[in-house]
Amino acid sequence: MVKASSIAALVGETPVTAVGLYDLARQRERLGARIEDRIDEVLKHGQFILGPEVEELERNLASFCGARHAIAVSSGRDALTMALMAIGVGPGDAVFVPGFTFSASAASVAPLGATPVFVDVEERSFNLDPAALEVAIDTVVREGRLQPRVVMPVDLYGLPADYDTIAAIAARYGMTVLADAAQSFGGALGNRRVGTLAPITATSFYPTKPLGAYGDGGAIFTEDDNLAEAVRMIRTHGRQGSGDEALRIGMTGRLDTIQAAVLLVKLEAFADELQRRQEVADAYTAALDGEFIVPHVPQGRSSAWALYTIRVDGRDTVRDRLAASGVGSGLFYRIPLHRHPAFAQWVPDGLRLPVSERLAEEVLSLPIHGDLEDREIAFVVERLRSAVS
Repeated sequence: MVKASSIAALVGETPVTAVGLYDLARQRERLGARIEDRIDEVLKHGQFILGPEVEELERNLASFCGARHAIAVSSGRDALTMALMAIGVGPGDAVFVPGFTFSASAASVAPLGATPVFVDVEERSFNLDPAALEVAIDTVVREGRLQPRVVMPVDLYGLPADYDTIAAIAARYGMTVLADAAQSFGGALGNRRVGTLAPITATSFYPTKPLGAYGDGGAIFTEDDNLAEAVRMIRTHGRQGSGDEALRIGMTGRLDTIQAAVLLVKLEAFADELQRRQEVADAYTAALDGEFIVPHVPQGRSSAWALYTIRVDGRDTVRDRLAASGVGSGLFYRIPLHRHPAFAQWVPDGLRLPVSERLAEEVLSLPIHGDLEDREIAFVVERLRSAVS
């Protein structure tokens, strides 16, 4: 993995002609031989479902973040749904989700018959706004149709939400906090790592996440023995142990053993990759602060830097110019959740989430990963400046 150095020291390096938003091939070059060895071990023993690598991964994930329980599951979206099922969420329950995030956050709620309630986000952190959350809860209580049940903060772009404040609000209303940490595994709030910031946490191992598999995957973390047992049953059709009796409604939610083998190798390199992501983010911020609205990381929090997202006027034009000049970028997300057709039935007439709506017009994610070179950072910065001039 490339270590950071001054961008100015890169004069004379081989010119860069293109930088993609992601580049998983370089990580494959670093880790491929070991990954292939671990996959071969799975092919030899043939336990493709809940093989020994899954349990090994769960132990290592729990050790990494300090959680009592880690349960490997089939995807980040399934992790959210299974966590909600373990909590006991159902019809008549309100689940409060940020308006500015990926659709899976709200879509995980609907199949259970519960109602997603959309809440605006903070302008600087992009995360759930505690003040807006309290207003939304009060509105639901006053209307009397739904029971406030769960708050689902999303750690957008890798930055943990304000869990201390959110937990205090949830406690006043007797609600559970479910952390949607799809992008933030590896981040921290003080000396507490993601996976331990809420009573139950869901993360994703989609290939482009900071810790990514070679397919779909996810995990659920909790300190609660009862929730952990419920999740383990739910992920295998509601069964307990090796029996075939369904004790509760479940689903096919297991992480397959080959993906566990891949993740075991990647987890060994994860701390170094997180450090490099931080170095890349620091380099971008040093170069771009004052010219663009750069990410804000509140004191005491650390981001996993799944994405480095700036705000820029004329975003779509800038993105087109970047693409034409060889720089990949991402739009996460172009449409706030309360404007998705799929969620229209749960959106009150006239609902406005002004911050979410504004961010959807301005956000632009730049290349960031554990193998990005300093000269590529310099290339992205130079092309970005040209794109807005």
